[in-house]
Amino acid sequence: MTGRILIDLFTTLDGVAQAPGAAEEDPSDGFGFGGWQAPLLDDTGGRLVTENMEGLDALLLGRRTYDIFAAYWPRHTDNPIGALFDRVPKYVASRGTPALGWQGSSLLGPDLRTEIDALRERHRNVHVIGSVDFAHSLLADELYDELVLWTYPVVLGGGKKVFPDGAVPAALRLVAPAVTTEKGMVQLRYAPAGAPTTGDMTLGD
Repeated sequence: MTGRILIDLFTTLDGVAQAPGAAEEDPSDGFGFGGWQAPLLDDTGGRLVTENMEGLDALLLGRRTYDIFAAYWPRHTDNPIGALFDRVPKYVASRGTPALGWQGSSLLGPDLRTEIDALRERHRNVHVIGSVDFAHSLLADELYDELVLWTYPVVLGGGKKVFPDGAVPAALRLVAPAVTTEKGMVQLRYAPAGAPTTGDMTLGD
């Protein structure tokens, strides 16, 4: 069976996916709301995150998210998610040649489509977590099988968005019922569905 590429993004109602976890996570362009997700965590959301990791057998990360994970998760392997992340292979997309000190880490080659095809042959469930800049490339070229949006009831008015202005037009197909939590997070699971289509809603004579 060919493996799947899943993109997991925590996002606000206005589509911002920048630095949900902490202030220092990604302050680029003067972003001042790092850690916006923390006040909105709840038990149901935590359970959904854990369930979403079931079957994960590789991580595919952008350089910034890799550095954040590599600095944090190896020190928290007593946590089930930390133990999982530490154990599975980690693949990193970067235009540079970073030193990848976390065990099981390797750098992707420059031909992204070829690298994604190889990952599909090697693994069953490859998760892209965060890595919003890298996710833009995967979304633009439809190099993914499922986009999981964890949408929280907050509007920030600026920051890196899942679909920024100028994004490649695309249709998406909902592949599972939406799930809501006690603090208002909505989990939405989409698959790519080709190009957008249009119609005409005007009334006839």
